[in-house]
Amino acid sequence: MLKRSLLITAVAVLALAAGCANQKGPATKAIADAETALAAFKDDAARLLPEDMSALDTTLTGLKDNLAKGDYKAVLAAAPGMWDKLAALRDATAAKKHEWEAATAAAKEQWTGYATDLPKMVEAIQSRVEILGKAKRLPKNISTEAYDNAKSGLDWMKTTWAEANEAFNSGNAIDAAGKAKSVKDKGSEVLVALGLAPAS
Repeated sequence: MLKRSLLITAVAVLALAAGCANQKGPATKAIADAETALAAFKDDAARLLPEDMSALDTTLTGLKDNLAKGDYKAVLAAAPGMWDKLAALRDATAAKKHEWEAATAAAKEQWTGYATDLPKMVEAIQSRVEILGKAKRLPKNISTEAYDNAKSGLDWMKTTWAEANEAFNSGNAIDAAGKAKSVKDKGSEVLVALGLAPAS
């Protein structure tokens, strides 16, 4: 009786081992295929949708852990859900990349105007600030506070314009255009404060 029980147990163990062996290949392939598919857009996903990319990475890491533990059944059970997430992230990344490319093209077009006009604006303000700084007294339409604000505004404009150029030269036209617009807006305020432009 004992021998029979041991035999049955041995057969069951062998069957289980065979079943596990049969599942190892598909489980390993499922993860390998997912990693190959992910590699095609992983960099874009990490840049454009970092939180979603992190969530998928967590899912994939969990499946790898199960594979390493020999829990092939868990890997195969979770694989369809992982593929759904992967496909959703792929589509979302493609859409986001299209938006980003359109925004970048628009920013580059805006930058052309900023690169031409803003240095002239900064130069005009710099010249006016220097002239007023050498004068014995400020014009009646410019208060000391307005002059001081204009000087600090000019310093901010120079710093931010340098940052905008650095961003553009680094390939981030969207950030560059955003900073340039801030410089333009600040410049408009300073021009009014210095009497170089009418108040709106």
